Order: sequence, then C-alpha cells, then structure tokens
Amino acid sequence: MSEPSPEQDQPSVSYVIVAYESGPELARTLPGLAREIEPGDEVIVVDNGSKVSPRDMVAEHLPAATVIEMGANAGFTAATNRGATASSGDIVLMLNPDALPETGFGAAIREPFRDRPDWGAWMALVACRIDGEKVVNSWANPVHFTGIAWAGGHGRPLEEAGGPHEIPIASGAALAVRREVWEQVDGLPEQFFLYHEDIDISIRIQSVGHRIGIETDAVVDHDYDFHSNDLKWFWLERNRLAMVIRNYPAPLLALVTPALLATELVLLLVSARQGWLGAKLKSYRDLVRWLPRLRREREEIQLARRITPRQFADLLTPELDSPLIPEFARKGVVKAMLRAYWRLVLSAVGSGRRPRDTQGQRG
Repeated sequence: MSEPSPEQDQPSVSYVIVAYESGPELARTLPGLAREIEPGDEVIVVDNGSKVSPRDMVAEHLPAATVIEMGANAGFTAATNRGATASSGDIVLMLNPDALPETGFGAAIREPFRDRPDWGAWMALVACRIDGEKVVNSWANPVHFTGIAWAGGHGRPLEEAGGPHEIPIASGAALAVRREVWEQVDGLPEQFFLYHEDIDISIRIQSVGHRIGIETDAVVDHDYDFHSNDLKWFWLERNRLAMVIRNYPAPLLALVTPALLATELVLLLVSARQGWLGAKLKSYRDLVRWLPRLRREREEIQLARRITPRQFADLLTPELDSPLIPEFARKGVVKAMLRAYWRLVLSAVGSGRRPRDTQGQRG
C-alpha cells in the first residue's frame, strides 16, 4: 500500500444513511461509524418519517452529524438523493443503517479514490453472520440478462473475496461514488422507491464510461436476514423491468426480449404458486403507467451511453447462481439453454469487449 497521501489528496467522505424505524440498527451502527470518521468527513442521516425521530440517538453518537427529516416515507431512493444533495464530500457513500463499519473501514474505503482513478464507484465487502459464523453477504450483485439480481458470494468464506478488484455490479449496502460521477448520472432513480436502485446506478455509471470495483479491505457487518412479502415482490419485479427498459441498448434489448417474455410466463406461474401473484400483476400495472416517463428516461440514458452494446452485455451473466432461485432454473437443461441462448446473443450483438481487471474477481 502506498504512503499516506498529502492532505489535499485525502478525500472527504459524505456518509448518507437513510433511516426508517431504524432505531435498533442505528444504535448498533453509529458507534462503529463514529470510530471511522476522519477530519473533513460528514454524516447525514435522512429520516423517512419514523414514529420516533433518530435525532437524539444521532446526537449521542455523532453530535456533528446532520439529520434531515423527510416528514413521510419518500422511499430509500429519494431520501438518499436528498442526503447526497445536502452533502459536500469528495465521496458520496451510501450506508445502510444496519451495515456496521468494521475497524479500518474509514481508511480503506478511500483507497480507490486515489489508487483506482478509473473507478467511478466501489463497494465495501459486505459480511453477515450465518449460524454465528461471519461470511460473505455480498461481494458483488450479479445480474442475469433478464434483470434478475442477487447477492454474489452469499455464504462464502470471507477470505475468498480476494483483494480489491473490478466487478460488474455493486451492492448498495455500502457503496462509495465519486462526487462528480454521482452528479454525472444524477444519483438514484427516485421512482424506484426501494430495490434494484443499486443495480440501476451501477449500470449507468459503467454506461457513461467508468468502472466499478470492490475494496475488500473495507468491511461492513450487515445485519442481513432475507425475507419477502407482497410489497417487496412488487418493488423487485417492477423495478427489475424498469431497469431493463431504461438501460439496455436497443440491439441487446431486442435480442433478450424472447427470454424476457418467457421469464415473465414462468414468474407468473411461480408467483401464483407461492402466493404473490397479486404483487406481480400490480407491478405490470405500475410499469404500464410509467412507460411514457420510462421512454424519456431511456432516451437520456442511451444518449449518454459511452460503451458498446457488447461491452454492456459483459456486465450481465447467463447464470442464475443463487440458492434463492428455484433449482430447476439453476441446473440441468434450463442452465444449458440459458448459456446457449446467451452465446447466440453475444455473437449477434457484435464485438467491442472492454478488457477488465479480473484479479480476484468472483462471479
């Protein structure tokens, strides 16, 4: 590791934490964060209309922090954008209220700012505890070409994360973005409310020519417990398709449309069987209402895109490598068919692959 940089090269970090009924989580996270704050940093806690304001708790652990009251639940995306707008640091760092920075996080999360100038954003290594053992929660967020995404490396030993390296898509649990890049892509898509916003901003950052990585020396302990309900499925499914419509280059979108339609048929059957069909149908209703706006946003995003359709395709995967996905879609004939389909897509979409830093990279 290089010697400490001069003061002018030491980037300041704006930690933006969105809270919603997050008292217990903040009580765990804020003391750890307080130990990682360096001169010039700032902490902005944006409260989404909690019944009990976090002001007193924030004042106890971080007296200099700013608390912004949204007054109502405006969603994670709008609240994060509000906090980022109110901040001034060189790095905008989205930090979940339940993501406890471990010792050394504050120093490590700054390293890519100086050492990786081509990285527009980078995530911390997100850990969690399973049966009392600390393991990987996410070392990336792989995205299938149908838009389905999951926490990469979930449950794997932490040492398998390797050193800092480039990744296709980042998790938003602890995501650092250069200030100028955040402003270039105009932050998070506010209409998403919650879920898939980290996928969307990761793709847009790369589309305008920046790279994304993981700084594995910066670790957060995420109090992670996967659960689902109708509202979560609604957001996940609506935002997945909105992300695809907004971001996929036209040649790629045309080529994957048959797979998207087949996926929707399968998901309708799965949702009916699992009891969330109403949420799935509601996601279609909202998406249809969004289409005029999505079309305008798509035009802006595509005009700003600086990578080829093939380079965009390299951000995606044909694998459905998550235990949360039904086994029939991950193995056997379906797996072989998805791989074959993707090979045809890559062949049809053309050349123009961008060399990637694959040191330590995991799928």
